[in-house]
Amino acid sequence: MQEPRPSPLPLTGSLDDPQRARDLARMKRLATGLFLAAAVVFVVCVLLGPERGAWVGYVRATAEASMVGALADWFAVTALFRHPLGLPIPHTAIIPRKKDQIGESLGTFVQENFLTRSVVEEKLGTIDVPGRLGTFLASPGRAERLAGDAGAALGALSDLVADDEVQQAVSGFVDRKLRATPVAPGLARVLELAVDGDRHQEVLSAGLSALAEFLAENRLVFRERLGDASPAWVPDWVDDRVFDRVFALLRGFLAEVAADPDHPVRGMYDRRLRAYVHKLRTDPDTAARVEQFKAEVLDHPAVRTWSGSLWSTLKKSVVSAAADPDSELRARMVGVIRSSARLLETDPTVRELVQRQFRRGAGWAVERFAGDAADLVGSTVARWDTEETSRRIELQVGRDLQWIRVNGTVVGGLAGLVIYSVAQLIG
Repeated sequence: MQEPRPSPLPLTGSLDDPQRARDLARMKRLATGLFLAAAVVFVVCVLLGPERGAWVGYVRATAEASMVGALADWFAVTALFRHPLGLPIPHTAIIPRKKDQIGESLGTFVQENFLTRSVVEEKLGTIDVPGRLGTFLASPGRAERLAGDAGAALGALSDLVADDEVQQAVSGFVDRKLRATPVAPGLARVLELAVDGDRHQEVLSAGLSALAEFLAENRLVFRERLGDASPAWVPDWVDDRVFDRVFALLRGFLAEVAADPDHPVRGMYDRRLRAYVHKLRTDPDTAARVEQFKAEVLDHPAVRTWSGSLWSTLKKSVVSAAADPDSELRARMVGVIRSSARLLETDPTVRELVQRQFRRGAGWAVERFAGDAADLVGSTVARWDTEETSRRIELQVGRDLQWIRVNGTVVGGLAGLVIYSVAQLIG
């Protein structure tokens, strides 16, 4: 079963030029008028006969040859677009019959002579691509409009994305990356940086201060717990003395450690932390315990919920920022566009890089898609309506072709005069 032929494509209305139609009609009248003038002269010469003088023969030969030349060129020009006089003469109506082949040949011609890497690269070598691009980007208001267009495009693109699928993909990707990334080396490096910069002592001081504040805020709670744990036979005043004494010693110890940078506790804390960093790097059991803790954290429902919401949160934030003309994202986009324009106009390195890459990209695109462009030309011409195509082409070039008829009439007459003259001389 044959595939249905695609419906004809309408030709662009720009090919319908009333002025061209008037010029074509005027040239047809001129060519036809010359033919009729030659015919009238020929008839007059026939009626006069050779008795009127030798000049009649010369004029008759000239008019006769003019008519022959005019008819021959009329036939040739008409045969391009239609059957002369509507008669199905072989090898006429060339354009309607060969329209599809003409389209294929035109596409091949364009591919082989225009859409080649050498031709495109040579042409681009004469064009200041980065300069033109920089001027375009630097025009007033261009950066804001492009940033707005990019934001609108981003919003439209986000609407096309299936959130459920992307969310699962993002969640799975994050989970796989976190599980595949060893924690021990990274944790060791973080702790090492903290120890080398004495940040761990600052953390200890902050922790001691927070602990002291916590004890002070919960003094009554601890006192009640001591009373509950103390035997009933112990008087309350004894519990108060013991609690006040222990509480004061504990707070004093915390204050002492916090105030003394050389306190033994700090030294022991430093040594223990450095030893733990060493174990993270060298002890497989320590690293395994850290990995086990990481796995437990990743398996926690709250963490899984968080990883699952990454895409929706990121999408909402980016799309909202891209749509807001006053957002920092839009401001950064505008700044990037303006900076790019300045670099394209002034920086020699950037200009040379853009020019080279643009030529290379255009050459690649031509090599990759030249065949597709040729197929597009051929298939488009093949879908044009045959009669409409012939009429439009005649409208575009017919005026010049009518000059062939005019020239044929004149040259034919001159040729006839010369031939007749030579014949008279020989005779």
